[in-house]
Formats: sequence, structure tokens, C-alpha cells
Amino acid sequence: MYAVIFRAKIARLDEQYAGMAERMRALASDKYGCLGFSSVDDGKHEIAISYWASMEDIAAWKNDPEHKQAQRLGRERWYSDYQVEITEIVRSRKSG
Repeated sequence: MYAVIFRAKIARLDEQYAGMAERMRALASDKYGCLGFSSVDDGKHEIAISYWASMEDIAAWKNDPEHKQAQRLGRERWYSDYQVEITEIVRSRKSG
């Protein structure tokens, strides 16, 4: 399993952002097999982590036309800076 970690400095989040974020989560899950997603922000920074079965799924997601549009809007309007990291999960443990 792999995790994509998205870290960003927020420039300005508007009403369009919320709808786009919801649409992107649904698209990633329904079309590209995203296994899970979580995000947090403090008004200045955002961290989002998505989980994937393969690097091929991640690559397909990255190149989706709707996702490309969201990426462009992110660069132009919503974020002043961002970083994306992909890591392989070698062990996971859950309590309860």
C-alpha cells in the first residue's frame, strides 16, 4: 500500500474549493480505487493523506483531466506553496 501526502500553505480557500475537494475525493475513490482519505487544516496550512493500492493507480489519478483542472486551480488560487510526497507503507497497526 502507498500513501500520497499533500502539504500546502493556504492562500485563500473559497466556495468553489469545498465543492472541488468533495468532487476530487469521490472521483479518486470511485474511479481510481483510492482506499482512504483524510485531511486537516488550521487556516494557514493543509495536510491531506490518501491511500492507494499501487503506483499505477496514483499515476492514473494524477493524470485525470478533472484532477488536472483542480491542480491548476490550486496553483493559481488556493495555495501559495505545496509539496507532494509518495511513500510505501511497510507496516500498519490499528488499535481496537
